[in-house]
Amino acid sequence: MTIEIGIIGDYQKGWGSHDEIESSIGHSAAQLGIRVEFTWLPTRDLERREIDITQFAGLWCSSGSPYKSLKGALQAIKYAREMRVPFLGTCGGCQHALLEIARDCLGVADAQHAEYDPNASEIFISKLTCSLAGQEMPLELSDDSLASKLYGGKKNIVEKYYCNFGLKRQYEDLLKSGNVRISGSDISEQAVKNQDDSQGRIFELPDHPFFIATLFVPQVASTVAAPHPVVTGFLRAAQLADARSIDRLPSRAVSYR
Repeated sequence: MTIEIGIIGDYQKGWGSHDEIESSIGHSAAQLGIRVEFTWLPTRDLERREIDITQFAGLWCSSGSPYKSLKGALQAIKYAREMRVPFLGTCGGCQHALLEIARDCLGVADAQHAEYDPNASEIFISKLTCSLAGQEMPLELSDDSLASKLYGGKKNIVEKYYCNFGLKRQYEDLLKSGNVRISGSDISEQAVKNQDDSQGRIFELPDHPFFIATLFVPQVASTVAAPHPVVTGFLRAAQLADARSIDRLPSRAVSYR
């Protein structure tokens, strides 16, 4: 069986987390016994609707922001969310998934990412008080969450980050009111004491077949012998959700043809 995955982002050859996305897909595909073909989806092409993303069984929004087109990235994330296409957002992809939800679901129409406009009136994704780039930090997973299921029921894990931006703590309750679950939280001392930045590191939509966003970069921990469980779960969801048979919601559809 062959499935097609679209990677939202502006590919940079030789850039670690981009090459590791490709490697991690191979690791997990081998574990599942499936063939996976992937295509990088440049954000400017997405904005111009030059790519038919309806062909993909799953969409992964990559690290590497700021993207060349913020609008293009958000359009593709919205498509995955509304059309119930399996979605994984990592690092910058996580931040942009939260931004799309804020603008289109939570009524914060002018929500902004500080990497694009640090002087915006409504900074939803801000520069972290303490950068996480290059750090490995402990997380606690929520019971009965998709994240916990992917990690085999584990309560505590450790993951690596490349990011300098994250959710502002003041917006946590708003996300929760919009049925966004914070299913993984940083339990390090610096995160607990920080009153400005959210401790949230894994976010998911319980009403979606598979929509998960991680501030960390799971692909960097994946190996041939031990594929990363989040990547494997994403590919398994894409395998099960053939792009042509997903339960569409026509009234909320975003046309890419």
